[in-house]
Amino acid sequence: MLYLIGLGLWDEKDLTQRGLETARACNKIYLENYTSKLGGLDKQKLRELLDKKFTEVGREKVEKKPKFLEEAEKQDIALLVAGDPLAATTHSDLILRAKEKGINVKIVHNASIFSAVGETGLQLYKFGKTLSIPFWEKNFKPKSFYHEIKKNQEQGLHSLLLLDTGDGENWMTANKAIEMLLRIEEQEKENVFTKKTELVVLARLGSPDSLIKFGRAKELIEEDFGEPLHALVVPGKLHEMEEKFLEEYR
Repeated sequence: MLYLIGLGLWDEKDLTQRGLETARACNKIYLENYTSKLGGLDKQKLRELLDKKFTEVGREKVEKKPKFLEEAEKQDIALLVAGDPLAATTHSDLILRAKEKGINVKIVHNASIFSAVGETGLQLYKFGKTLSIPFWEKNFKPKSFYHEIKKNQEQGLHSLLLLDTGDGENWMTANKAIEMLLRIEEQEKENVFTKKTELVVLARLGSPDSLIKFGRAKELIEEDFGEPLHALVVPGKLHEMEEKFLEEYR
């Protein structure tokens, strides 16, 4: 049996009672650190909470050579995942691959950014395609997220922008993401993201010091939002109630 267990939004305290009991009952536990990371996770405290050792697995061991799938044919294996296990398509692919091998899969759900973003007051059913902003490298400077924001805007939909977690040490800040979007705007000139664009910065949702701030890009780029994890929302067409909610964060 393979168990995909969500860790929630921020740290080891967000692990549900069901998730904890399920993981403890498994023969082996793996911590997936590829698709996302928890900003406040203390791995030693997580080990103490589980009362078991766990092995960290990255992209290679999750997407290309998931040894734990072979183990799940004979044992109960737990894969711990930041947020909710089904928030990333990688895990949907794992489920399909497990079923092809005749392995039973069970999901233990948890909170994720996709539900927590509702704290902004923006209505969840009005969000369009979720986008990721990666760090630029010398020969890798994608702009596709800029054009996808435009597509969402044309439909009046909100855009949730997830920021690169890097290697777990060098996380992308909201300021850096805003800078990148403004730079792309200078190049593309499609009036998608200008200094006057109003957006929402989310910082450390789910943590004791979470922060939500609404304002124009030229204002927010100058602010200090503290330690990551950060995310952005570029609102689409706003309902009156959404407008009132956002003004509370200005």
